[in-house]
Amino acid sequence: MKIRVKLTLLFSALFALLLLGFSLVIYFSNANGREEEYFKRLRQLAITKTNLLLDAKVQPAVLQLIYKNSLNSLPQEEVAVFDTGFNLLYHDAGDIDRVKETRGMIDSIIALKEIHFYVGDLQAIGFVYPYEGKTYVITAAAKDDDGLKKLKTLRFDLAAGFVIAILLTAFAGIFFSWNALRPVSEMVGKVGKISASHLDLRIGEGNGKDEIGELAITFNRMLDRLEHSFEAQKEFVSNISHELRTPLAAIIAELEISAIKERSPREYREMISLILQDSRKLSRLSNDLLDLAKASYDQAQIAFKELRLDEVLLDARQGVLQSNPSYGVKIIFEREIEEGDFIAIKGNEYLLKVAFANLIENGCKFSPDHQCIVTINFREKTTLLRFSDRGIGIAEEDLKKIFTPFYRGENRKYAQGHGIGLSLTQKIIHLHQGRITVESRLREGTAFLVELSQA
Repeated sequence: MKIRVKLTLLFSALFALLLLGFSLVIYFSNANGREEEYFKRLRQLAITKTNLLLDAKVQPAVLQLIYKNSLNSLPQEEVAVFDTGFNLLYHDAGDIDRVKETRGMIDSIIALKEIHFYVGDLQAIGFVYPYEGKTYVITAAAKDDDGLKKLKTLRFDLAAGFVIAILLTAFAGIFFSWNALRPVSEMVGKVGKISASHLDLRIGEGNGKDEIGELAITFNRMLDRLEHSFEAQKEFVSNISHELRTPLAAIIAELEISAIKERSPREYREMISLILQDSRKLSRLSNDLLDLAKASYDQAQIAFKELRLDEVLLDARQGVLQSNPSYGVKIIFEREIEEGDFIAIKGNEYLLKVAFANLIENGCKFSPDHQCIVTINFREKTTLLRFSDRGIGIAEEDLKKIFTPFYRGENRKYAQGHGIGLSLTQKIIHLHQGRITVESRLREGTAFLVELSQA
C-alpha cells in the first residue's frame, strides 16, 4: 500500500472518529434534553388537570370531555389521580388505561416522591402532589410525537452529514496527500534514471527548507560522494594498471630475450638482477596498495591502543635504515619530556609506522645528503611531529596535488616511486583524527608537519 493511500485512510479514519464522537454527543444531548423537557411538560399537564379537579371542582366526566376536544392535548394522553389509599379519583381514559397503576407502583411513588418510566413508547411520570393538607398520587403518560420526529430528523441529518463529511474528507485527503508527496514521486522517477553511468544526475531540492527538501539535499550529497568515489576508483584502477604494466612488461621482455638464445653466466646474472629489481618494484607497489586499502577502513574496524610516538618513530627509522643503509635520520626532542603522556596517543602501531616511514624515506630520498630530521614537540593536548629535509623542494603547482594517489610531480626524475606514499600517509593521519600540512621551497627543502591528539 502506498504512503498516500495510508495517509488518506489514516486521516479519514481519524476525522471519522472525531466526527462520530461529536455527532453522538449532539444526538444524545438532544435526546436527553427532549426527554427531560417532556417529563416537565407531563408534570405540568397533570398538575393543571388536578387543580381543575380539586380546586375548580370540575366533574371528572366534564374534565374528560374538555381534554378530548382540546387542540392542545398530547397524543395518547393519560392522567390519573389517586389518593394514598389507592382510590382512583380521576382518569382520562379508564377504558384504555395503558399505564395500569398498581398498589405497588403507588407505594413506590409515595416513597420516592417522583418516578420517571416508560410504558411502551409512552413517557410516564408519577409524583406526589400535596393539596390542602392531603396527599395525592398523580400519574401521567403521553407520547412525544413531535419530539421523536425531530429527534429522528436530527439522527438522519447527522448520519447524512457524517457520510458526506467522510467522503469529502477522503477526497481532500487524496488531493492533499498527492500534492504533498508529489515531490517524492518526482524524486523516485529521477532516482530510477540514476545509474553507474549517469551519476551526474541530481534530483530537485525544492525550497530546501522542508523535510522533502532536506531529504533531496542529503541524497544529492550522497550522490556527490558516490560520483567522487566512482571517479576515484576509475582513476585508481587506471593508475594501478599503468603502474603494474611497466615492470611486468620489463620482466616479460627480459625473460623473452633470455629465452631466444644461450647466454653467458654473466649475462644471465645481469638479466636476473634486472628482473629482481623489477620484481621488487612490484612487491613494493603491492605492499603500498595493501596499506592504502587498510588506511581506507573505518576507524571502528581498526584496532587502536595507547602508543608512545617516540617508540613508533624509532621503529620506523630502523625500518628505513635497514632498507637504505646510506640514509641518515636524526630525531630531536625540542622540549624535555617529563611524563610520557605528552607523546602517548591512541592509534594503530602498524599504520603509524608506515606513515612515518614514508615521510622519513621521502625526506631522505629527495635530499642530496640523504638526511631527514624529525623534531618532536607538544602543546596543550597535541603532539607535533616535523619531518624536514634540505632537498630539492616541491614546485608550487605540485604542492596542491602531492596527496593525490599516483600523482608524481617534477621531482619524479630525481627518485623512483609510485605516487602512493603521501596519499597513504594522509589517509593514516586523518584516520587518527590528525592533520598533516606541508611547507616547501625549491632548492631549499621540504617540511611535513603532523599534529596528533594525545591520549
